[in-house]
Amino acid sequence: MGTDEAGAEQVRPGELPRPTPGVPLGRRRIGLGVALVGLPLLTLALVQADGALGLGSVLLLYLLIDVVAAAIGGLPAGILAAVVSVLAANWFFVPPFHTLAVETRDSVIELVVFAVVALIVSLTVDLAARDRAYATRSGLEAALLARFAAMPAAELSLPDALERVRTTFAMTSAALVREPTSATATRTVVASVGPRSDAPPSIRITAGPGLALEAHGPALFAEDRRLLERLAAAAARAWEGQHLAAQADALAETDRGRSALLAAVGHDLRTPLTGLKAAVSSLRQDDVAWSPDEEQQLLATIEESSDRLTDLIANLLDMSRLEVGGITAHATTVAVDEVVSRAVLGVPSEILSMDVPDDLPLVRADPGLLERVVANLVDNARRHNPPGRRFEVTAVASTAHVHVRVVDHGEGVAREQWPTMFEPFQRLDDRSASTGVGLGLAIVRGFCEAMGVAVVPSVTPGGGLTMTLELPVAEP
Repeated sequence: MGTDEAGAEQVRPGELPRPTPGVPLGRRRIGLGVALVGLPLLTLALVQADGALGLGSVLLLYLLIDVVAAAIGGLPAGILAAVVSVLAANWFFVPPFHTLAVETRDSVIELVVFAVVALIVSLTVDLAARDRAYATRSGLEAALLARFAAMPAAELSLPDALERVRTTFAMTSAALVREPTSATATRTVVASVGPRSDAPPSIRITAGPGLALEAHGPALFAEDRRLLERLAAAAARAWEGQHLAAQADALAETDRGRSALLAAVGHDLRTPLTGLKAAVSSLRQDDVAWSPDEEQQLLATIEESSDRLTDLIANLLDMSRLEVGGITAHATTVAVDEVVSRAVLGVPSEILSMDVPDDLPLVRADPGLLERVVANLVDNARRHNPPGRRFEVTAVASTAHVHVRVVDHGEGVAREQWPTMFEPFQRLDDRSASTGVGLGLAIVRGFCEAMGVAVVPSVTPGGGLTMTLELPVAEP
């Protein structure tokens, strides 16, 4: 673990060093004790010496106690020791004794110099303690900020940044909010840690353009607010990184969709266009005499290719409307047999078996969207049903729904693929050249969601895929 990271990890909840005026309170008390106990004891010892030491030596001994008291207790202990030392030395060791009067000029100078030196020492020790405390705090702040600055924006976690803010400053909760962009808009909580509170935040810091950091907890010192502003900027950076990453993922997904669309559409357009061009070119050849049957076959190819192009373009337009949210369902009372009849119009009866009674209950649906849904399901079943066997379209009524089933007898779809087969550009059989662009089931799901209709896949007995529409029965 690096030095910066280790320093950041040392910051525990509420343990960021607070700015203090000098040495800690505990050391001040010890320093005052040294002054109040050591000086009387020294004075008693010097009095017992009965003048064996000169005034200079006495003052040096007092200065030693003063330095010890100041080194431990800082400026208050040093000032107290200096004052007590001057008074004791003047009272007991400067003639005339037992008075505060000073007899000679030399004694005055010695006492004044002693007092000044004692005060200077006390002030120096106190300033050193302040510098040491600020240096410790600055180191922890630098380590904490470096931990966030060193992380790439994509890896910077917004909850981690907010949790660091909450624990560092002993807050109960912290949240990054987006400012309202208009008079009618409201603030939005982007992310939060800790219990939510309806009370106004005790701290509010601007984190970035349109972003603010709000927290509930104790009041902060000026030094704390400066650090909090930087951490708020780190939280905003984390949110911007996540936002940009989400945009990048969305753009990548859009790009993949466009690539799939171009690949699929390119293939599915080329096939009918090739058939159209070949049939038209053949009919326009003046040097070939086509029989009536051959002309009918070429015209049928033109018609079939045109129908395929029409279906492809309709699916593309429908998918575009779904992607932009342009689909609005206008539910009304619908007769199921009429909608299904229109949807299967043009499907040869040789490949379709239909059992949709005309006495089914009326349902609530958008007739246009429902017809497109049934037509796409029928087209899907027709493509995947084996040759020589009919696929079925049936409808039965239950208490609250009419169930329309489109049944094919093909290879079917594995259950694990059911959730993904409704995604755009998913082909149920990539081996077939006629499986379409892969939008049919995606459109089915989109239209059904717009109408509030459930579409449920199931396994056809004996093999194949059954798609069931659950249409709500209209109220009488």
